[in-house]
Formats: sequence, structure tokens, C-alpha cells
Amino acid sequence: MGDYVCSLLAGTQTIPVTADYHVVRFPYGTEPYDAHGMHNAAQPDGAMSAYPDARSGLIWPQHDAWAHLYALMYWEAEDYTELRDRFVRDPLGLSTGYDSTCTEDRALTPGGQYIAKSWAMFVHPGTPIGLLVKHNAAVPVKLTLAEFKLSYHRCEHS
Repeated sequence: MGDYVCSLLAGTQTIPVTADYHVVRFPYGTEPYDAHGMHNAAQPDGAMSAYPDARSGLIWPQHDAWAHLYALMYWEAEDYTELRDRFVRDPLGLSTGYDSTCTEDRALTPGGQYIAKSWAMFVHPGTPIGLLVKHNAAVPVKLTLAEFKLSYHRCEHS
């Protein structure tokens, strides 16, 4: 049996004005924890990624598992009236096709928005997972802190 954890952390990044969701990106080699290599520039499908390309937002689970996902997002104050976020299996259409879950929007409070979320879902090898966000501001908005975490427990069968 084993525990598999990938914990990603990113500082400030700018989220563009777009009608589509935007993959939150995470630098390579600076993870708080990625002992099983689920967030590498050399990706399991043979492609190479370089931060901040869209692939730098992917976590690649290594097993079929029931997994727990967590995200933390700190948004700067801006003229938006809506922020949305979601977890997505295969957000770039690299394997099984875009499959979103846990889409949320929320009532805003004055100032910046500080959001934590969690979700559980099945994950599979070869199907990357991403955290995607969007806003409705008239200008790009800074996400001043982002964290994205995946954890699961793999049970060995005899």
C-alpha cells in the first residue's frame, strides 16, 4: 500500500480576459512535494513542457484511484463580478477528452477573494488533472497565490 501526493504552489500569475477557462500553471522543480513525479516537465505522453505553458498546470496520476483534490486561490481585487473555478480531467484534450467537475462560482466580498476548495473523484494513469479558473473582469486579473494538490491511497491486491 502507498500514499501518493502531489502538492503544487505558484506565486503571482495573470489570468487573461477570455470566455474560456484558463489552466492555472505551476513551476517545475519547486513543488512543496512531488516524490512520485506526477508534475514533471517530461510528461508521461512523451511531450516536454516548460513553465508557464498550459501543460505546466497538469498533474498526471500514476494509478487508477479514488483521489482527493484541493485548491487554494488568492485573487487580487478588480472589477470582476464573478469568479469561477473547476477541476478538469484532461483539460487540454490530450487523452480521454475534457471532463470538468466541481465547477463553482461564489458571491464576492469587498477586496480580494480567498478561496479554498476540495473534491474527490476517480483518477487514471494517462489522464492528467488540472485546476482551471476564469473571471469576468474587463482587464486581466492577478491570481496572487495558487495551490493545487492531489492525494490518493493505493491499495495493493494480492
